[in-house]
Amino acid sequence: MTSLLSFSFFLLFMFFLHCRKTSAQAPPASGPPNITAILEKGGQFTMFIRLLESTQQDDQINTQLNNTNQGLTVFAPADNAFSSLKSGTINSLSDQEKVRLVQFHVLPTLMTMSQFQTASNPLRTQAGNSDAGEYPLNVTTAGNQVNLTTGVDDATVANSVFSSANLAVYQVDKVLLPLDIFGTSASPAPAPSKPEKELPADTPKGSSADATKVDTSAAALSLNHRALTVVSLGVTIFAAVAFRP
Repeated sequence: MTSLLSFSFFLLFMFFLHCRKTSAQAPPASGPPNITAILEKGGQFTMFIRLLESTQQDDQINTQLNNTNQGLTVFAPADNAFSSLKSGTINSLSDQEKVRLVQFHVLPTLMTMSQFQTASNPLRTQAGNSDAGEYPLNVTTAGNQVNLTTGVDDATVANSVFSSANLAVYQVDKVLLPLDIFGTSASPAPAPSKPEKELPADTPKGSSADATKVDTSAAALSLNHRALTVVSLGVTIFAAVAFRP
């Protein structure tokens, strides 16, 4: 009897140890995706990470992933996409414009590659109103290729970086430049030309140069008439004096 009890306690002890070991080896419950960690693992998004952190949009995205049921889609430009921009492009932006630039790369819904095939344009981004033409982002597809256009530049989805139930991250080969920030302003209207000097009613129509010539010729004729009058008067006086008896 004693041996049976001892054997029972031994089995119970071994079962307890097994349960503890299994519990210790169980992986911790995974939390929501972290956008910065995902991009760091990609190894080629240093400049985009820096922009996310400087605008605090990394925290904003992570917070949304904790509190949204619709998920998010992020278009991540690689470092060579930033390098292809004109020098000083990003640094010339205000803090608010940098925020809008990052938000323009984020869709407030999860979109798989197949969903781009049937997406309605313009895509809604977190930057602002696309219907008013401020932040339009249109998508076109050709087979498996997905192209994006902003009205300023065109980009292609190079590959999928990360995909989960509430987040999709895609690498794009260009920085998506929103129209509201990088669009060219309308050209100023040309200045009105000076009105031509109004000519007398009896003057033939022509260019302003012709009008000047007419005025000059009239002045010359008037001067010649006065000179002839003076000469004639002088001859008359001279004759009267010379032939006076």
